[in-house]
Amino acid sequence: MRFFNQFHLQTPESVELEFTLAGIGNRTLALLIDYVVLLLSLFLFWVFYGIFAIQISNIIENFVPVDDLGMWLLAIASLISFFVYMGYFVIFESLWHGQTPGKRVTKIRVIQDNGRRAGLGQATMRSLLRPVDDIFFLGVFMIVLGKKEKRLGDWVAGTIVIQEDRATASANFAIDPLSQKLALELDQLTEIAQLLPEEFATIREYLQRRSAMSKKARINLSQQLADRLQAILHLEEQTVNPDIFLEAVYLAYQNIHSS
Repeated sequence: MRFFNQFHLQTPESVELEFTLAGIGNRTLALLIDYVVLLLSLFLFWVFYGIFAIQISNIIENFVPVDDLGMWLLAIASLISFFVYMGYFVIFESLWHGQTPGKRVTKIRVIQDNGRRAGLGQATMRSLLRPVDDIFFLGVFMIVLGKKEKRLGDWVAGTIVIQEDRATASANFAIDPLSQKLALELDQLTEIAQLLPEEFATIREYLQRRSAMSKKARINLSQQLADRLQAILHLEEQTVNPDIFLEAVYLAYQNIHSS
């Protein structure tokens, strides 16, 4: 059952979300894929760097003999390799919102403990502690034995690794006709695909439960969600009703993932 552990959290907007943790199997497969990509990249780097080093050594030694030039070039290559190893995970997890090539293939993602997307700080901390987690398989033991399936890097960075759930096929709540028109406009105005599954889940949970909320709570929460989404999607402040806007985002996201 370790592969299907659930993680529950309540967002700042008081919406309860449920995530399926990635599990040791998916995380191991993702890491193997990433290491294959990383090692292939480093291999190509060393091949081309070796050719470059031979050429530059011949040029320099013809003009100014330098003691231990080979050692200096080797040290530079080793330093670059270290930054490539560290930077691989930092760059991908930052730009791909918690995913690397391996995580994208296995459909898992890193998010913060509060359900928000992982940023540069979290990705950097996880990468810096990865060598420690790899020593004596420390990270594996912590993931298998821990309830939240966290390795050391996750605990320090405040992150979890989850399965990337796709959007549900249909809604069990009413959609205003104006929302359908606005959804088509949003496809042209912004990149809806940049929304993370957990952000979509927050919208869906609100739309499903809003009918049971008091009028004041519904107005406050819908405005909070609308403001947050406008910031994420880099949209100007919308003049439409927040509920209409949220329904439109919901429909636009659905259209992308059902096509």
